[in-house]
Amino acid sequence: MHGPSPDTLHPFNGESHTVFLKNVITRPTIEVGDYTYYHDFENASDFENRNVRYHFDNIGDRLKIGKFCALAAGTSFIMSGANHAMTGISTYPFHIFDKGWAEQFDPATIFDHLRGDTIVGNDVWFGTNSTVMPGVTICSGAIIGAHAVVASDVPPYAVVVGNPGRVVRLRFDEQTIDRLLDVAWWDWPIEKITRHLSAIWGADAGVLERAAANHDSNLDVNEKAS
Repeated sequence: MHGPSPDTLHPFNGESHTVFLKNVITRPTIEVGDYTYYHDFENASDFENRNVRYHFDNIGDRLKIGKFCALAAGTSFIMSGANHAMTGISTYPFHIFDKGWAEQFDPATIFDHLRGDTIVGNDVWFGTNSTVMPGVTICSGAIIGAHAVVASDVPPYAVVVGNPGRVVRLRFDEQTIDRLLDVAWWDWPIEKITRHLSAIWGADAGVLERAAANHDSNLDVNEKAS
């Protein structure tokens, strides 16, 4: 068995409250990896319109989410179009209106406050109603707590809570984190992931490393060890 296909729209027993996100994304400025899902009882399939906010084509910022991420209901990404320039006296966005206002503004000034792309790694868990601000990078293995507001970059396997979001701890020691990033199980073929789920679910980096080195297509790493 190879698990569900990443091309399945509703992988949870066909229920519409959960979607593999890549299958509902239409904008070229949003990229989502295989098996990343969004759960919401209110129109989960409309994620890119309801949860990716202020994302305007003329700005060009991108949202990139890796593989095997879990997004709870209300997870939102605020994109650079939400920002207002703060270098002048007024922050009011006169340039978005016509009738003689837009023509007076230099685009270099209008867009000098933008933060760039928002990047999410692999195997990141987002709690209910978490919010990611523009231009943030969240590295693989992180956990974003419910209602957290992430306004700065998050290191690998960090746990972030609060508003503003702060790192309260790392899930593993730094040496173990480096080992886990080297293994990068999310890049394995799905057949290998399926064979070694016990190692991925477990907390022993050594077992996962042995699974990474295991090229036998027929045996689980625990079976080889025995």
